[in-house]
Amino acid sequence: MYLVCGEALFDLFSANEAGAPASQVNFKAIAGGSPFNVAVGLRRLGVESALFAGLSTDYLGQRLRQVLTDEGVSTQFTHDFDAPTTLAMVAVGANGSPHYSFRGEGCADRQLSMAHLPTLSPQVRGLHVGSFSLVVQPVADTLLALVQRESGKRLISLDPNVRLNPQPDIELWRSRIATLVQYADLIKVSDEDLGLLYPDRDPHEVISGWLEHRCQLAFLTRGGDGATVFSRHHGIWSLAACPVKIADTVGAGDTFQAALIAWLTEQQLDCVEGLNSLTAKQISQMLDFAMRAAALTCGKTGPDLPYRRQLD
Repeated sequence: MYLVCGEALFDLFSANEAGAPASQVNFKAIAGGSPFNVAVGLRRLGVESALFAGLSTDYLGQRLRQVLTDEGVSTQFTHDFDAPTTLAMVAVGANGSPHYSFRGEGCADRQLSMAHLPTLSPQVRGLHVGSFSLVVQPVADTLLALVQRESGKRLISLDPNVRLNPQPDIELWRSRIATLVQYADLIKVSDEDLGLLYPDRDPHEVISGWLEHRCQLAFLTRGGDGATVFSRHHGIWSLAACPVKIADTVGAGDTFQAALIAWLTEQQLDCVEGLNSLTAKQISQMLDFAMRAAALTCGKTGPDLPYRRQLD
């Protein structure tokens, strides 16, 4: 089992038709949040997963819980809070890239505290953390404590997934990411994330610095320009993006992340030792699998992550 940690929310997409009055705004709400998506994505790819998150006792929170149950994601690590469900207003750009505006202050997915830190059995093979749960309190310090406690014992993966709307302090993001990369074995980051975190630095320089810590393998996703892998043992190389007619790119990064973990699990390499043993050929296969999975998500509206059978 892989334990995914962080926010669970609803993405709200404007569904207005041309000619609708300005006084009327229609929305289509889709369950999401980067960690929520990764947990669902893992399950759809055939990997046992669980979510460590705060869920609201309100109507939307219970819908999120129902989605997890329907998808087969374990809820044994979720906690109920009498607080609202976070909402993310999503505007999709001309190239399919999403722009978010969050309504999340005081919401349930931020409420996890040190008192909620779980005891993990050997069944939990690894942990994944990412997105704005890394920098909003009290959940941010809770996740950091969990990562610090489990690093070296289980595979730790990290996706910064920088979102400045819920936390606009970029220095806080930089500080927390710099701390977390010391404990992560596998890192996935987008060129957009690095552009926000380090606009004046060469991405290759930044990621090469991460490999000086625990990290053995990092992936830089570049949208339509493909992705680049950074391996401590095998160097740096890239693969071109898969051709796809893009509906939007919502959930594509989460799909990529889930697919990386799923590939390792299928190969029985989802542990620190397994990651360190990968050959360059295996890493390329892993990257190809993740890119094909992400392309399938890009062809659909919203975070509709693919099933394993679709990648055969």
